Amino acid sequence: MIDNLKKILNEDQDPKAIEKITSKLENLLMTNEEVGYIAVQKKPAVTILPDSIVVTNKRIIICKPKNLGLSMEFIDFNWDEIAASFVKEGILGAEFTFSTKNELTHTIDYLPKNQARKLYTFAKEQLDALKNPVVSNPVTEAAPIVEAAPIQEDPSVSELTEQIVEEVETEEVTSFAEIMPAAPAVQEPVQQATSGEKKLSEMSSEELFAKLQNYKKLLDNGLILQGEYDKLKAEVLQYM
Repeated sequence: MIDNLKKILNEDQDPKAIEKITSKLENLLMTNEEVGYIAVQKKPAVTILPDSIVVTNKRIIICKPKNLGLSMEFIDFNWDEIAASFVKEGILGAEFTFSTKNELTHTIDYLPKNQARKLYTFAKEQLDALKNPVVSNPVTEAAPIVEAAPIQEDPSVSELTEQIVEEVETEEVTSFAEIMPAAPAVQEPVQQATSGEKKLSEMSSEELFAKLQNYKKLLDNGLILQGEYDKLKAEVLQYM
């Protein structure tokens, strides 16, 4: 599940929220079912218990927290039940809507625009795959194989050909050795840890998520630049 988190995480998502949702989905996923994307609601005020929507290669799952977050309600629809999906962007976010073939409509509002676009793209790919399935070519009956009679070569011609080939190969190898420069030695970056701090490789997944969340707060407060945040995030994700 950690590998899937690496693909899903982006600048607009809270790592803790994504981790909480995926931990609850872990026992609900079917055989060969993989999470494609997760979008989490983000209202203008502080969202304590946000709704979320999960798309997999088999279905759409709506996750609604209940009982002050102690339980979760799941509503799911297989892709063959979905008629269409839509995205509507506003000033404070975007709405993702999908309709079923039974004329039911579901909408998740206040989604970050970037998340809503990726959600719509994934849904469109799944619906297009259902409308235009890949049809394999029918297997044709194999024609009988006719073995050809071996061709006898003149020994003198064969020896002369082998001699010419050997001479050409020797010349090509020699010329390539002369013109090819020696490959420069690749220096592997050495990751040094600040004295008194744990190395990233020694941290647990919870500590790595906390560090990633701290970097996000520094970016939101303008204490680090976007480029610095991207570099720090990449360093953390490679150990998750």
